This record gives sequence, structure tokens and C-alpha cells, in this order.
Amino acid sequence: MQRQIFTEDHAAFRETVRTFLAKEVTPYYEQWEKDGIVSRDAWRAAGRQGLLGLAVPEEYGGGGNPDFRYSAVLAEEFTRAGASGLALGLHNDIIGPYLTTLATDEQKRRWLPGFCSGEIITAIAMTEPGAGSDLQGIRTTAEDRGDHWLLNGSKTFISNGILADLVIVVAKTTPEGGAHGLSLLVVERGTDGFERGRNLDKIGQKSQDTAELFFNDVRVPKENLLGELNGAFIHLMTNLAQERMGIAVAGIAAAEHLLEITTDYVKEREAFGRPLSKLQHVRFEIAEMATECAVTRTFLDRCIVDYSDGKLDAVHASMAKWWATELQKRVADRCLQLHGGYGYMTEYRVARAFTDGRIQTIYGGTTEIMKEIIGRSLLG
Repeated sequence: MQRQIFTEDHAAFRETVRTFLAKEVTPYYEQWEKDGIVSRDAWRAAGRQGLLGLAVPEEYGGGGNPDFRYSAVLAEEFTRAGASGLALGLHNDIIGPYLTTLATDEQKRRWLPGFCSGEIITAIAMTEPGAGSDLQGIRTTAEDRGDHWLLNGSKTFISNGILADLVIVVAKTTPEGGAHGLSLLVVERGTDGFERGRNLDKIGQKSQDTAELFFNDVRVPKENLLGELNGAFIHLMTNLAQERMGIAVAGIAAAEHLLEITTDYVKEREAFGRPLSKLQHVRFEIAEMATECAVTRTFLDRCIVDYSDGKLDAVHASMAKWWATELQKRVADRCLQLHGGYGYMTEYRVARAFTDGRIQTIYGGTTEIMKEIIGRSLLG
């Protein structure tokens, strides 16, 4: 089906992204996978190409365009390229809205130019060893010491944790914490007491640095409070829809690309003297996946348009996130199976897609949390 949500400007931007990937990412990606981290040069190159801060006002060096369809194009092309390690989506779509909507004018002047140039790489630190999807369980504390906050605690599974120059930390600013006692504090690289632990060894997305972070009597200036004091829970809930949409867009793009390369593979690969595509079971597998992808794409494109128009609610974002990522997981498994033994070899794209994509149903809110959100909205 012909997609109808993009304009000529979006098509031109897609070509820009593809050119960037071919020049600045693909030639170096295998080395990044071995190193477990991407080059900072790639972030600066993304900044020069205008791929960072798409929605940030032009006065701070950004694109000045809040149209989510540009973020969707970026997510789709990075997914097709298998380049999850360079986490521009995290930077633009998850961190960006916090800085553009919550930061003071002084904070914007201080942080946004570097955010857009690639000189400042960002992360958000929510997850703790004992608190994942349940923000109520956060134990990291920030004690008011007059002219600063004294921050203590630890975080884990933090994407961009090694490279990050600016980390938004979710901490308890009241003894009880919870929905009414959490705040967002910005911790900058080099702050005394801020330490990074291991670059965690994952089964996929090897080049995406994911770290443990430790805060030991970190003195955070009062002017680094982001948003309202004790208002983090509302801030987090407000921005989760865009995070989940970004993950959903990557999910359907991955499923479609896996279907595409597997369709080509079964046409060429022979078994019992004829191409695999001549076997009825294989044709049925391809038919089922193609139908599921087409139906999901239609729903996702509607969600993209609604989100761009400011009309998408948290429930439909949750529907998009769980459905698209679970589809991605199913398609990756079935496509690997159709590749046979070759599908288990890392030189084949389907093998890396299988491991890289497995996290999709977990981060940004697990499938189970998405269903709970939807269920509560329907049943109270």
C-alpha cells in the first residue's frame, strides 16, 4: 500500500538520512560493535548534518520543526540500516522534549546548542537495580542543602551511560518519593561524586553503550533542577508517549525490513531441488507476516499523524508500542527460522536483528505495562 503521510520535504530528509548513514555510520559500524561504543565523531557529524535537535528552536541551533514525521523517518532509516548503536532517537525524542518544554531560558542557553551540535550527548537515568517500570520504587535521593542538592544512589541499564555529558536523573526529593515526591536533576560530566560503572555486556545492540551510574554525595546546583520540584512523575508520564511512539516506529520498520530480506532469501535459497519460495508452508509464512505488517503499518501511520497533530493519547501510544514490538519479535523469530542454519550466523542480517530487537518489548515500558495502561483505561 502506498503510504500517504509523508510530503516531498520528508522524502528529501529521508535521502539526507540515508546519505549520512552510508558515509558516517555503515563503514564504521562493525568496529563500534566490537568496541561496545560508537565514536563521538559520529555524534558531531549528526549535528553538522542537522539530525540532532529536530524540534529544538532554531535560536538554539535546532531544526525548529516539531513535526514527529521527521523523527519517524530517522527511526525507520536507522532501523533499516541496523544502526541501533547511534541512539539519535533517545537523544531527540526522549531527552529533547524534557529540555525544550521544562528547561528555563538559562538552562536552554546552556545546554541546547551543544545538544544540537553533538558536543553534548544526553541520557536519562530512571531505572535502578530494584526499580524498572515501577517509578514508585526509586530509591535515589536528593537532599536539599540550601544552595545545592546532595544526590546519592545508583542507576542501571542507562543508554548512552558511558558517553553522556548530561544526565537527567530521577530522584526522591521527599522522604516518601512516589508520585508526588520525585524530581528531575541534571548532572553534568565531571561533577565530583558522579561515577560510571561497567559498560554492560548485552546480547544485542552491542555498540549502544549501556551503563551503571553511581552518585556519591554529588553536589547538584539548584539551577540544575529541571521542571517543577516534586513534579517528575507528571513530567515523565507526559513525555512517555513520544518515547513509546519512537520504539513502535522502529518496531514496524524492523519487521518490514526483515520480511523484505527474507522474501528475497527464500526466492534464492533452494531445498529439495527447488527454491524455498515454492514450498506452500514458506508461502503461508510470508503471507501471514506480510498481512500482519500491512495491518500494523496502517495503524502506526495513523498514530504518527495523530501524534504530529497533538491528538494521540497515552492509551493509543501504548497500543502501538506493545503491538509493533511484539510483531517485530515474532517476525524476527520466523524469519530466522526460514533462513535455517544461516539465520544463526551473525554475518546474516536476520541474526543481528533477532538479538538487537529483543529489548524492544522491554524498554520504554514492558508489554505487560502497556496492557495494564490500556486495560485500566477501558475497565477503570
